[in-house]
Amino acid sequence: MSLENRTAVITGATGGLGSVLTRDLAARKANLALLDMDPARLAALTDDLSLPDSRFLAQAVNLLDPLETQTAAEAVAAKFGRIDILLHVVGGWTGGKTLLEVPRADLEFMLNQHVWTSFNVIQTFVPHLVKNGWGRIVMVTSPYAARPNAKGGTYSIGKAGQESLMLTLSQELKGTGVTANLVQAKTIDIKREKVSAPSPDNASWTTPEELSAAILYLLSDEASTVNGAKIPLFGSY
Repeated sequence: MSLENRTAVITGATGGLGSVLTRDLAARKANLALLDMDPARLAALTDDLSLPDSRFLAQAVNLLDPLETQTAAEAVAAKFGRIDILLHVVGGWTGGKTLLEVPRADLEFMLNQHVWTSFNVIQTFVPHLVKNGWGRIVMVTSPYAARPNAKGGTYSIGKAGQESLMLTLSQELKGTGVTANLVQAKTIDIKREKVSAPSPDNASWTTPEELSAAILYLLSDEASTVNGAKIPLFGSY
């Protein structure tokens, strides 16, 4: 599958999943807008890609700030003339305390990380996709959004909010040529431990490569009828 002449925005681009997606989309000739908080890590990522300047834009941005996010979207559109793909893969987890023990700051962090960043990128980037009449939006969520574990409430609340945003968006995008879908993982296996040291504990973990493969399908023309899906990539619950 070629993504030549498509422009893909990847948030959290320097993370374990974001960096794999970046390489996979670069190999498929997409133009890349790489957004992250850390300028040094962005520079290292783009150096590794060895792409011509015309193929990428790397920008440090705080996605909790609506104005910064809007400025980033305008910069991407100005450079490439269009935005086709939004992969919002900013991650984060906090947990280990009951709801009676957890500080308010933990819940605020999870809502910021999963709900507010998602809301901001939806509002600023999605209008560009709708304008094109073609677009793909994918975010990563968790089965714990619907079935929380004890002492995992703050994470589950954040992910449930993100899922609600995306499922609402998928309904609102019907007939536009733009789709919004979710892929679900219990644990993203950044270190590939289930490959190097398989065990019952990590058997349901998902590698970045497995997530990327599913996301690449959702970006294809063949996936045009897939909208509002939650694709489980974690084996049995």
